Amino acid sequence: MKYSFDIVGVSPVLHFFSHQQQNLQTPQYQGVELVATHKCTLDALLESVEPLPQKWGWDTDEVVSTVIEFWMNNSESIGYWKSRLIDAGSDNLLVARVADIKALRAELEMLLGNKW
Repeated sequence: MKYSFDIVGVSPVLHFFSHQQQNLQTPQYQGVELVATHKCTLDALLESVEPLPQKWGWDTDEVVSTVIEFWMNNSESIGYWKSRLIDAGSDNLLVARVADIKALRAELEMLLGNKW
């Protein structure tokens, strides 16, 4: 199975919490998760994705490798989001998306309203 990892933004803690609570109430795409952390470090991101493999039956080593590969290949993006998180202040979180590629594709097809 292949996975995707991307940093998607910075969010106030309460907004992210509210979004996650809404997701519990409504059906969501299985295999696409938003995670958050107060720090923009590799260790913090790895810790935030730690429960996902067990939840979805994912391969832990592949998920970890995907996050590390993102970290190694996207230094400019990481620097940008690290600055945005610092600028936003301590009541904010760095938000990232982790997904099974097939589930992510299904979500994008649904959002775009067509099949690829």
